[in-house]
Amino acid sequence: MTAPATELDLAIMRRALDLARAAADADEAPVGAVVYETETGRLLGEGRNRRESDADPTAHAEILALRAAARVVGNWRLSDCTLVVTLEPCAMCAGAVVNARVGRLVIGALDPKAGATHSLYSLCDDPRLNHRVEAITGVRADEAGRLLREFFRNKRRPP
Repeated sequence: MTAPATELDLAIMRRALDLARAAADADEAPVGAVVYETETGRLLGEGRNRRESDADPTAHAEILALRAAARVVGNWRLSDCTLVVTLEPCAMCAGAVVNARVGRLVIGALDPKAGATHSLYSLCDDPRLNHRVEAITGVRADEAGRLLREFFRNKRRPP
């Protein structure tokens, strides 16, 4: 059984949602991510989608947040950390979470089209892999989902 989201998780999700809105303002898919030290709450890294801005297919919010946190910690192992992200990670990002040995993952909205932690795949708790991640889903999911729906609705709207 997974523990519920903490007050700190909820507060950090607010920051992740702010980053998602900043991504949307930059015409990027509105996804934000923040890594914090689980025990102390110290912020270690954050990111927002930058694929279009950077012309980089790996510039997902989670990847950028993990890279920033690893630089601060001085180690690629983030086992004492929590990653808070507004949208369920894709296969690339879920793989990075496992490879970084992240201890906890807090997710806003699930992604039925590309989600690789619950929706399509369960990479973060696959017993065949060398690490499993405690994952909490549905944290401020309505708000995260609304940001995504509005962004893509506006993208499809004729000029």
